[in-house]
Amino acid sequence: MNTQPDIQPVKRWLLELQDRICNALAELDGGEEFHEDAWERAEGGGGRSRILEGGKVFEKAGVNFSHVHGNALPPSATAARPELSGRSFEALGVSLVIHPKNPYVPTSHANVRFFIAEKSGSEPVWWFGGGYDLTPYYGFEEDAVHWHRTARAACKPFGDEVYPRFKKWCDDYFFLKHRNEPRGVGGLFFDDLNEWGFERSFAFLRAVGDSYLDAYLPIVERRKETPWGERERQFQLYRRGRYVEFNLVYDRGTLFGLQSGGRTESILMSLPPLVSWRYDWHPEPGTPEAALYEKFLQPRDWT
Repeated sequence: MNTQPDIQPVKRWLLELQDRICNALAELDGGEEFHEDAWERAEGGGGRSRILEGGKVFEKAGVNFSHVHGNALPPSATAARPELSGRSFEALGVSLVIHPKNPYVPTSHANVRFFIAEKSGSEPVWWFGGGYDLTPYYGFEEDAVHWHRTARAACKPFGDEVYPRFKKWCDDYFFLKHRNEPRGVGGLFFDDLNEWGFERSFAFLRAVGDSYLDAYLPIVERRKETPWGERERQFQLYRRGRYVEFNLVYDRGTLFGLQSGGRTESILMSLPPLVSWRYDWHPEPGTPEAALYEKFLQPRDWT
């Protein structure tokens, strides 16, 4: 079995995945199309950012491909991996965040990526990472169950222990320590994946990326026509604040992108177009807003 890393098939698949996801989301929206913005990075590499704003279904949807390279890694990458110091690197991936207009449709995020660092006379250091997670504003058990069962099915060919392992990693990673609450109902998260060898690890990345639309689109279809009013909108904007806090304080991809001289507009396209914060606000007991905290922002086995 070939275990040597080969970046070209990874790049081809990532570009095709970006096309497929954008086409599916634009078709579902039935209104706006994605605007593409190709960019180059002065230190090496570039990407193509695609954004849909003000759609019928999606208030803002960003799907970004990037492939950057350089002679030295930023501090966010070498702090925990000192063996990477002094190596050149390449990092490529697709990252997306979808902010729907209807508060009953959850926000979703997905990311699939490959990283390799090389040094003359040494074996390359490489790994895959990624996953996806779901952030509802109004929780529905059938949506969370469908999301997690789709994730579990994507993992199953790689071993029964894979889904529980990466599901827990997702719960732990997408957690706002300063709020003592999870960002949403979780999903999958993995990083530093190389112990299976290149071919199997890449196959797993494809399984995760290819299952995203199967996980998300049925939920959007189910909820996008649900009537909503100002109360639901204000709660959506309030909860979006948590999303912003996580991305700016904890998210590894955001930190890596900013520290490595990435394109700021593309890195921060994950942020929602509108958001609000309220001082020391808490939902009234017994309300649908309170149910989000009581039933959904709690780690549990959704399958």
